[in-house]
Amino acid sequence: MEAGVGVWGTKAGMMQFFKDGASLPATVIALEGGNIVTHVKTAEKDGYTAVQVGYKTCREDKITKPELGHLQKAGAPAMKHLREFKVKDASGYEAGQQLNLVDMFKAGDMVDVAGTTIGKGFQGGIKRWGFARGNMTHGSKSKREHGSTGPGSSPGRVFPGLKAAGQMGNVRRKLKAEVLLVDAENSAIVVKGSVPGKPGNVVEIAPAKVVGVNV
Repeated sequence: MEAGVGVWGTKAGMMQFFKDGASLPATVIALEGGNIVTHVKTAEKDGYTAVQVGYKTCREDKITKPELGHLQKAGAPAMKHLREFKVKDASGYEAGQQLNLVDMFKAGDMVDVAGTTIGKGFQGGIKRWGFARGNMTHGSKSKREHGSTGPGSSPGRVFPGLKAAGQMGNVRRKLKAEVLLVDAENSAIVVKGSVPGKPGNVVEIAPAKVVGVNV
């Protein structure tokens, strides 16, 4: 459940943003072609309420025929990405509607930014989980190895979910950020701090969710 319908954006990069004499780290998120409502789901028909938004227009041969038919039914162009924003109330939204960045966000708003983090490949326990290393001298044979992996004879197995070496990054993450600037002329939004992923990654921006307040 989201606090409200959001938009898609493309991480353009980071910059300095000067506010009240302070230099703040900031991320520029560009809005490319799209952000069109492609479907509105209702509790009566679908069992839940949601607004589906499409992003990043492309050639028709770049998506499947079923997806193309779905978009044409909504009166929308071919788009690479589709995402549902599950909300309490979807009134005011209809298929084919173009979402307007200025109407949805303004400077000072708190937003939830979600995306895929940078993949780091296979990493050890120290880098992946912050494990402490062993002694580097006195004949130590456990410099960067993990320690005990579980109990001994009882139950005599390693519990699922144990922190160990493995794939790091390349997972979906969501964080809260403050909107510093909404640039309608250049179709961009600037948020405080960093957001998941590399420049060029697609991210989702929605009103910040506060459990017990707006969800």
